Amino acid sequence: MEGKLEEDIYRDKQIRVETEVLFDGDNRVLVIHIPSRPIGKTLKFEDVPLMRVGGDLLPMSDDQLFKILQEQEPDFSTRICDGLTLNELDDRAIQKMKEAYARKQENPIFLTQSNFQCLVDLNLSVSGKLTYAAIILLGKTETIKRYLPQSTICLEFRNSVTKIIFDQRQIITEPYFLAIDTIWEAINLRNGKVPVQEGPYIFDIHFFNKEVIREALNNAVAHRDYRKASEVVIKQFPQEIYFINPGGFPLGVTLQNLLTVNSTPRNRLLADVLSKTGIVERSGQGVDKIYYQCISEAKPEPDYSRSDDYQVELRISGLVQDKAFALFIKSIQSDLPDDKKLSVFEIIALNRIRKDTIKTTELPKEIIKSLTEKKLVEQQGKTKGSKLILSRAYYEFTGEKAKYTRSKDLNDQQVFFFILDHLSKFEKAKMNDFVDLLEGRLTRKQVRYVVDKLVSSKELKRDGEGKSTIYSVGENFIKTMQILKEAVELGMKQMRENEELES
Repeated sequence: MEGKLEEDIYRDKQIRVETEVLFDGDNRVLVIHIPSRPIGKTLKFEDVPLMRVGGDLLPMSDDQLFKILQEQEPDFSTRICDGLTLNELDDRAIQKMKEAYARKQENPIFLTQSNFQCLVDLNLSVSGKLTYAAIILLGKTETIKRYLPQSTICLEFRNSVTKIIFDQRQIITEPYFLAIDTIWEAINLRNGKVPVQEGPYIFDIHFFNKEVIREALNNAVAHRDYRKASEVVIKQFPQEIYFINPGGFPLGVTLQNLLTVNSTPRNRLLADVLSKTGIVERSGQGVDKIYYQCISEAKPEPDYSRSDDYQVELRISGLVQDKAFALFIKSIQSDLPDDKKLSVFEIIALNRIRKDTIKTTELPKEIIKSLTEKKLVEQQGKTKGSKLILSRAYYEFTGEKAKYTRSKDLNDQQVFFFILDHLSKFEKAKMNDFVDLLEGRLTRKQVRYVVDKLVSSKELKRDGEGKSTIYSVGENFIKTMQILKEAVELGMKQMRENEELES
């Protein structure tokens, strides 16, 4: 019963609660543990934010609502950890950080500085005291367990996505500068691949792309809420992997603007050090890189849909859906100069068009213009209902030329040939017959438009009204065919007279 209650509350309110049953003698008491309100967000009842006034719950005042919306999450990673000393940091992690910084900043002198000075330069030490960012990035295992046990990372492996109990579990308590390689190596041990070969292109597409995994891990560590006691959990399956980290999206980030918003990292200092040392390319989300790599390898788009105000869950599939598309993207990118290479938004658009013909109104004009100029897409029609398909170059590359021809719009004459072929077999037909005949090629509106034109030109004959309307071959077409028949007969007669054709 308690489990069902938790499910109902989450479904209705998107709030994870925990229940507990206590007994007072013969009395059974159900205790519901409700998490505190997320910073910067209100909880609503029937879409209305409420606040307590005395013993009543009333609609929230404008002042209180504004105060909540203006809340800023403090940077946990900048907080000083009292009592932490330099000896409690891992020398191997510090050396790796120094090497990474020197390489990224092209500053070899940084390697000659003392460990303490390096920490000061990166703001990991302030006024002689060390920050929590120093623990996360550089702390020894025992230091992490003592001061910040929730910064450990749990990696679980299951042989099936339907399996509840893990087959193997590994708890990583190393400093992040060491843990990032440890985690990738553990994931890569079970990493399958799909061989791809086409002409000069010979490569493997691994189920789990190293850049994608590292970026997802960076995001989980830099953006998680360290005030929550739970750790980052990674669930690996044969062809799928989940990253679950405590705390919802940073302020200002939603499912709808993941790729476009310039977010503020929840742990700015932590993200800044990762950026300066090249662990991440820049201080920010890196979601664009995850999308870019997944779609370029013809895998499903990353799935953040199960995230809420209390945790972010990223699901990444390793299933390669279309090897030809992956080859096509690879060939395009290799041929284009650096300043013309496809952006993540252009690759997303190409993938959407590959999966289904879409209307031009569904994509930004600048994306359509860029892809059209690169001759990667073609536009069908000139009205607001015009559609986009992948260009002829894609179908030539993949060897699916017939599919390209089928995807092109039919002209009026081609439509008439389809209709004529149908009428030659059945003599009469209704509009629904023509719509079914051209399903997938033309909409009902487009079919009606062409049929009306053929009726106006008397190529088709229309009898009846409404649903009882019947179409058959029109008088002009009959005349035309009669003329053609007579012309052929005259031609053959002349050829026989000229002895060009045997009698």
